[in-house]
Amino acid sequence: MEPCDVVVAVDLGGTRMKCGLVAADGAVVHRETRPTPRDAGGRAVLHALLETVVELEQKASAEGHRVRAVGVVVPGIIDAETGTVGAENLAWVGTPVLAELRAAVGPDQQVILAHDVRAGGYAEFRQGALRGTTNSLFLPLGTGIAAAMVVDGSLVSGDGYAGELGHTRFVHGDDAELCACGQRGCLETVASAAALARRYGVRSGKSVDGAREVLELLAAGDPDAKAVWDEALAVLVDALVLYTTLVAPTRIAIGGGLVGAGETLLAPLREGVHARLTFQREPEIVAAVLGEEAGCLGAALMAWDLVSGEQ
Repeated sequence: MEPCDVVVAVDLGGTRMKCGLVAADGAVVHRETRPTPRDAGGRAVLHALLETVVELEQKASAEGHRVRAVGVVVPGIIDAETGTVGAENLAWVGTPVLAELRAAVGPDQQVILAHDVRAGGYAEFRQGALRGTTNSLFLPLGTGIAAAMVVDGSLVSGDGYAGELGHTRFVHGDDAELCACGQRGCLETVASAAALARRYGVRSGKSVDGAREVLELLAAGDPDAKAVWDEALAVLVDALVLYTTLVAPTRIAIGGGLVGAGETLLAPLREGVHARLTFQREPEIVAAVLGEEAGCLGAALMAWDLVSGEQ
């Protein structure tokens, strides 16, 4: 490819970093995946991230490209004012990620740090399943659950704290499980991919290889798989009805690993929400379309927005 202007984009996950050099027209000049050394501790994760960004800059320069900005997206809670991150699965507590990124790339390089789910939602809003909407929701159901909210045409950040729908309480009583956040009965404890596998194991006494195997057992008629699946669907409907009542999205795009279930997931969500609504505007419920590339693409789009704002 001919030399061109690019941005460095990195989506830092709990197990992998998805990385790219992306041109202004969206062309991916270079793409790679690297392991996230989570088991080595938070400092090692941060070092690996910084090393990745610097090496991608160097690769771009070696191939004649000009790096215009760096976009990095991470899980957890990002304090927009300080650029610090708290992310339990990365062993980060108040970690100064933005300051460290700026120090690594130098004072002349623009850097944006954003939440991975908001970045994925932004990509779906710009180029995917939420394109053309002004009020919508991106809800990936993966190891955890968080949401990207589009309200009146803008992505809601809440100073880095918005969108934690997975940590809204929907289960009460003695059955409410303790969540990693410290609260009991969170949506994430019942309806995430990790929760499905865990709850099936507890109920059946059998170990399974993640939510994928639970879905296979569901298709085969396993009663324990059906029980945990129905419980997940029930709280997801509760969450979507609550969000619809408060924010009135016209479209909800479901992503993450569980959307691989297709209509086994989407059809009962549509039916459940439809049955519960009275006066509310009913949203379309669809599958997200960008898959695992959404976060990295969102990082690139946000970085190019930063460049455009300077011109």
